[in-house]
Amino acid sequence: MKKNLFAVLVLTLLALPAVASATPLHPGPYVAGFVGVTVPETVNATSFDGATAFNDRIKFDPGLNVGGALGFDFGYFRMEGEISYKDLQLNTVTDRDTGERFRIDEGSVDTTAFMANIFFDLHNDSPITPYFGGGVGFAALHLNDVFTPTLAGPLYLSDDQVVLAYQAGGGLELALNRQLSLDLAYRYFGTSKASFINSEFEVQSHNATMGLRLKF
Repeated sequence: MKKNLFAVLVLTLLALPAVASATPLHPGPYVAGFVGVTVPETVNATSFDGATAFNDRIKFDPGLNVGGALGFDFGYFRMEGEISYKDLQLNTVTDRDTGERFRIDEGSVDTTAFMANIFFDLHNDSPITPYFGGGVGFAALHLNDVFTPTLAGPLYLSDDQVVLAYQAGGGLELALNRQLSLDLAYRYFGTSKASFINSEFEVQSHNATMGLRLKF
């Protein structure tokens, strides 16, 4: 997945001279906000009960994804700082060794990401501008206690971790006027492994958002 995303970015850079045309550019600073849905991938996890380690499989529910960005448009590429929040609710946890499945009554991973992004705009003679790009940064993860109907105590214990984060994707900018545009975007988001008190796993999700971008 990471190699494919990197290949998309490279091909986009090579294609810029061929696709760019006479669309009026509006370089300068901008502010953006967005809201959408996050669809987490099912991930492998390791949990610990004293000296015993368990191989788990965590399935999440779709959740909310909101955020904003402050950036600068250089014409054919943009650089920005982004803050986003994703609400990741656990759905089930399956023991991969025994096949035993635990339905989750309560438990979530609050994910706040701080990203430095770069996006490349494919300007053309229409008001719709496709773009591709990605970013790196870090994510502050808060794992809330995870409870099941069959266990007396939490399956996973509450803890906080800060991990490396990355994202890549693209979207369409629909110009409403020279200052304001509608932004339809997709991002693949992932983190390095987080080591909580009695569990370890990564966060990976697909994100679709709609937002507004205001240029100054």
